[in-house]
Amino acid sequence: MAAKNVAQSRLDTATLASLDQKLAMAKRCSHEGVLAGAKAAVVATVATAIPTLASVRMLPWAKANLNPTAQALIISTVAGAAYFIVADKTVLATARRNSFKNQANIQA
Repeated sequence: MAAKNVAQSRLDTATLASLDQKLAMAKRCSHEGVLAGAKAAVVATVATAIPTLASVRMLPWAKANLNPTAQALIISTVAGAAYFIVADKTVLATARRNSFKNQANIQA
């Protein structure tokens, strides 16, 4: 019975190490996604803010219909969409890349 407990503890240790490695990899994937999403949100904010603010100054329709709340909503919607799209794609790409690395290590 003692041998069975020793074997189980070795298995549990290997499982815990594997889980810790997977958790570290998931944290790294999500961190890369957050950074890429934040960069995309900054770029999208600038790329949207310039034409939106310029159009409000130059176009009579935009001046009459786009109050400051509408302008902020346009800019923040584009920034939020860019963040989530880029972050999601980055996390998936990183996870896929790490999955292929793990399969290569298992087969080797």
